[in-house]
Amino acid sequence: MNEVLTLIDKLEESGALSLDEYERIVDGYTAENADILAKKATSVKRKYYGDEVYVRGLIEISNYCKNDCLYCGIRRGNKNADRYRLTREQITECADEGYDLGFRTFVLQGGEDGYFTDDVLVEIIRDIKSRHGDCAVTLSLGERSYESYKKLFDAGADRYLLRHETADKEHYGKLHPPELSFDNRMKCLRDLREIGYQVGCGFMVGSPYQTSRTLAKDLKFIETFKPDMCGIGPFVPHRDTPFAHEKRGTAELTCYLLSVIRLIYPPVLLPSTTALGTIDPLGREKGILSGANVVMPNLSPVGVRKKYELYDNKICTGEESAQCKNCLEQRMLSIGCKIVVDRGDIKK
Repeated sequence: MNEVLTLIDKLEESGALSLDEYERIVDGYTAENADILAKKATSVKRKYYGDEVYVRGLIEISNYCKNDCLYCGIRRGNKNADRYRLTREQITECADEGYDLGFRTFVLQGGEDGYFTDDVLVEIIRDIKSRHGDCAVTLSLGERSYESYKKLFDAGADRYLLRHETADKEHYGKLHPPELSFDNRMKCLRDLREIGYQVGCGFMVGSPYQTSRTLAKDLKFIETFKPDMCGIGPFVPHRDTPFAHEKRGTAELTCYLLSVIRLIYPPVLLPSTTALGTIDPLGREKGILSGANVVMPNLSPVGVRKKYELYDNKICTGEESAQCKNCLEQRMLSIGCKIVVDRGDIKK
């Protein structure tokens, strides 16, 4: 009997494995195992979400960042980055356009830019919520204090995405500068949960120094934390970072792990990411067919999309918002799924 398939059956039944068992699943990747796992994950997903795929309108509000993470194209130390920052009016216009296109969740994502103080963000959140009361606002703006997260939540923010990047402390230290702390990243996630946000975490697949053991720790963390959302995507190097010449992650392992995560926590909102679509022309479709149920087309002004370059060769940098959404709708229909107009909250 295939040991990996036995472990997959155990995971499907209990939603929990030991660290060693998760490591054996990671090491046991084969195309055949991945195919069986994807079918199980898709079946589990359908019990909660049917053939529906949720869309989130992504608004990349700034590529200024105070941090110097070794893998990131908008890191502070990248002198070649063409910096920009959207105004409050531009952000609101993006949300208005997205609303007219049928989006009911807006994701405000950016580097850790000191310009976006609590007061500035509170006004932006209130603007969007007052104009579009039936929408969810998701923030993805990095590490902040408990008090800051609370103010933004009280202003109307519904969700917060904070990728943990790796659940292994030593590995975290190899990906980040000394001033960034693994312990603080985990504290932020706990703070967000305590305040009442729908919380998202996530990690890179194939990042430098990653091992089967570190990936097993990521899976165990997801099992215990039970995030409402989990964003994983392949590591893609950026030419102006210390990891410029590192090997990128693979679509195959990313999709395999998407399936594992769906079995670990069946209700989880699981994006098929832009990074997956960047390294494989059919990457987003493959992600959905592996158990994902969220896509995030770009609503940012076309003129700034190329500037928000976390990694090389990012897709959809030149399309208008309507084009981007229409393209995704057709892609999802081609695999038997449909994009829905919905806030897309988790169905526990």
